[in-house]
Formats: sequence, structure tokens, C-alpha cells
Amino acid sequence: MFQSRIIARGYELDSYGHVNNAVFFNYFEQARWELFQKLGLLDELTGKGLFLVVVEVNLRYQHEIRLGDEVEITTIVKKDEPFIIFEQRMKIVPGGQAVARARVKTVFVDSQRISHDIPWSIDSVFTS
Repeated sequence: MFQSRIIARGYELDSYGHVNNAVFFNYFEQARWELFQKLGLLDELTGKGLFLVVVEVNLRYQHEIRLGDEVEITTIVKKDEPFIIFEQRMKIVPGGQAVARARVKTVFVDSQRISHDIPWSIDSVFTS
């Protein structure tokens, strides 16, 4: 399990005064990037010429985020060969108000956009 925090910024707000719904995708993606960076996997992927591509997203909005709110994103990674699935939850801190949850299905592709199995070195990091 990995946790990441983001503070809502003014340019992310829509005309209703809360974070635009499309920004939620960015928050979840940022948490995934941070996870790969923390585990030292970004350089490995680059070295293998592989890219992690999102192929399916299911996002459930539960509550708005307002300017200055700090959100915590919890990410759990699961394998379903050849896919890596990220199950993510977002809540406001402090307080723990749930704001969204997402299930993001990804696959590895090379520069020719051909899909690949999960590389062994990455496979060994995540649970099934």
C-alpha cells in the first residue's frame, strides 16, 4: 500500500468553486507516478523500453474537493497478467471524508505499441 498527498490548487477549480472532476484523474495518476518513482521502477522501465499505458478506468466520485483541501490517495497494486491494476482511494485529510475511488487497469507496451507481460523485476514487487 502506498500513500500520496496533494493540495488542491486554484487553477484546478471549475465555475462551481470545487476541483473539476477531470482533475481527479490527474491526482490518481500523480499518485501512481510517485509509487513507481519511490520503488525505483521508472528507470527500469525506461531501460527496458517499456511504457505503462492505461487501458481502462472506473472512477467513482463521492464528495467535492475545495481550494486548499489536502487529499490523501491510497494505492494498492494487483497483478492480473498481463495487466497491473491500481485500486485507489482518495480522502480529505484531516477528517477522512472519502472523495473518490478508482480502479485503473494498465498494460506494458514497447515503442512499437506492442503489449508485453509484466517484467519479472516489476512482477516480483507487486502482489497477485
